[in-house]
Amino acid sequence: MSNPTSDPVYDQTPTLEIRCREGSLDKHHDVAVVGAGVFGAWIAYCLRRSGKSVVLLDAYGAANSRASSGGESRIIRMGYGADEIYTRWAMRSLELWRDFLGQIDEPLFHRTGVLWMARGEDPYALSTLRTLETCGVPFEKLSRTELERQYPQISFDEITWAMLEPDSGVLIARRAVQRVVDAAVKAGVDYRIDRIEPQDRSRVPADTYVFACGPWLPKLFPSLLKERIQPTRQEVFFFGVSGGDRRFCPPRMPAWIDFAGEVYGVPDLENRGFKVGPDRHGAAFDPDTGDRIVSAQGLDAARKFLAQRFPALKDAPVVETRVCQYENTSNGDFLIDRHPEFDNVWLVGGGSGHGFKHGPALAEYMAARIFEGGAPEPRFSLATKAKVRKREVF
Repeated sequence: MSNPTSDPVYDQTPTLEIRCREGSLDKHHDVAVVGAGVFGAWIAYCLRRSGKSVVLLDAYGAANSRASSGGESRIIRMGYGADEIYTRWAMRSLELWRDFLGQIDEPLFHRTGVLWMARGEDPYALSTLRTLETCGVPFEKLSRTELERQYPQISFDEITWAMLEPDSGVLIARRAVQRVVDAAVKAGVDYRIDRIEPQDRSRVPADTYVFACGPWLPKLFPSLLKERIQPTRQEVFFFGVSGGDRRFCPPRMPAWIDFAGEVYGVPDLENRGFKVGPDRHGAAFDPDTGDRIVSAQGLDAARKFLAQRFPALKDAPVVETRVCQYENTSNGDFLIDRHPEFDNVWLVGGGSGHGFKHGPALAEYMAARIFEGGAPEPRFSLATKAKVRKREVF
């Protein structure tokens, strides 16, 4: 078995070479999980609860400000067009998120509902409707008249109908990931804030390695993934609601998705402001060194959309901004596959802007692969990850 020339170095055992800020890891673990975002945190937690000894490592710490999982809020919705696999994973994940958060008794899921805005015979919206019906997801189809009556604070303009997922909502992302890591540690996971250095002498001995590093995957495996996973800069804006105005808070305002407009949003939760997030892919971005100050152009576009869709907020002040990143595969599908040269090394990523919600179901799937073996779902395979973008999963 030959070693790749530009990827992390393995020997015949093999073991991962790593720099540990707190010193070498002498203990041998069943699984080393690299990356403590939502994927890595849930994988470590799930494997430990299944009896594996696990070490979880992250260069900057769980749900840090550079991480794709480090934002304040993430929508969890069931709608995925015709992609039934993601609808079913979202259903399972919502069940697991609610069970977990119920055990720790912390209100980090807000059942706001999710409103899908649609235009005419929008094919994606219509296929979403059919998939929700097939999978048994509760939803309401609302006419333009019903929308205007139920949500007078929204200007629907070209929107002719919508779907409301009443049981879906919003996860308080950063804190939720940190709680999963806390629970993993209490269950016996060895958690370290450590930085991977491929040529360092110190080692992390383990039988299996899972790299769930989000936008860092192409940096750790450049020869394999540099052109297959492309991190992009994504700007998010929070606008201040007028004092005492509850029209933009739950239950009067759901989370919402203007799919054709490529914009989504979250109501004012925990008094942080009304969130507006453009969903189109931004410029290429380095998660370590990228500047995280929003652009004037991005703010201008967000304000124009706000004035059109939520006119009462057209002059609302900006109370918070964020620059995070997507880590995009060519079509938006996840990457969950073995390294082509090492059977005991798994590559897990490609959240592509929609992955956060799926952490629990993805972890169950990953644990099953480690315990039971078997080939991964074909659409998650490395072989399907092209180098040219053609986004199909949203």
